[in-house]
Amino acid sequence: PVPPSQKPNTSLRLAKRIGLDYNIKKSVMLLSKELLLLVFFTGMETVASFTAFQFPSIPTFFKPPNSAAVTADPVSKKKAELLEAISYTNNGKDASPETQAKVLQIVREIEKTAPTKDTLFTDPAEAAKLDGLWYLQYTSPSVVGDDDELPDAWKPVVAESNIETTQFNGKGEVSASGIRVDTSNKVVKQIFDVTKMTATNLITLDFGKVCVSGTFRPSKNVPSRAVISFTNADITLNNGLELKLGFLFSVLALFRGKENGWLETTYLGDDMRIGRGNKGTMFALTRDVDAVQP
Repeated sequence: PVPPSQKPNTSLRLAKRIGLDYNIKKSVMLLSKELLLLVFFTGMETVASFTAFQFPSIPTFFKPPNSAAVTADPVSKKKAELLEAISYTNNGKDASPETQAKVLQIVREIEKTAPTKDTLFTDPAEAAKLDGLWYLQYTSPSVVGDDDELPDAWKPVVAESNIETTQFNGKGEVSASGIRVDTSNKVVKQIFDVTKMTATNLITLDFGKVCVSGTFRPSKNVPSRAVISFTNADITLNNGLELKLGFLFSVLALFRGKENGWLETTYLGDDMRIGRGNKGTMFALTRDVDAVQP
């Protein structure tokens, strides 16, 4: 017989067996719980990633066209055509009759589409658009050929008393009371000072600078017309010698009156201005000196 001390303790073995099973079950439960948490958080991350996911934007060629972008501003389009047409014309001097007619047609369309407001000299905002420095880019007669070729040609609404309105047929040049200056391939500046009511033409020539200036007043007949009284004509040679020829205007004033010219602004934008003179000359000016190819 086995001594009592060596007999297996059934109760002890049973307790160990129960404890082992308990620990196994506990471990399994803990492991299952961790697996459930892992699955839960993995699912949450998947949902979060799906929520944060953004579908790629639709290519622009699938979007409906913007009518405002497709339809360009007609005035801006015509202005671009005008700048192209007057480029390489040497300020209009080398423009062929066909180019002159084309330019006048474009100018007329701009004038009719966006005419200058009657409040040019009374509205500070409009006057500010006129004020300052402009660069003369093109000059030509307002009429080329017969009236039948351009039946819609510009004509002055009414003349000013004592101011000659005979047609001036010069190309690439300007005239002030009979003083004609060739402006072809030259930098010509026109400066309006609305506050002081003065107008100045400054031309840089090979031998020096020519400056013709005077005062102006708004016309009583045409609100967008400036009636000018030229009083100064100064020539400054490159060697520094200065010639004052303003007395010529004083002599002419004895026969023609003090007011000796007018300039009507027929279109005024932020970067371009179109004008017509009392001699029928059409002027195209820009704010940017390099807006036109010489």
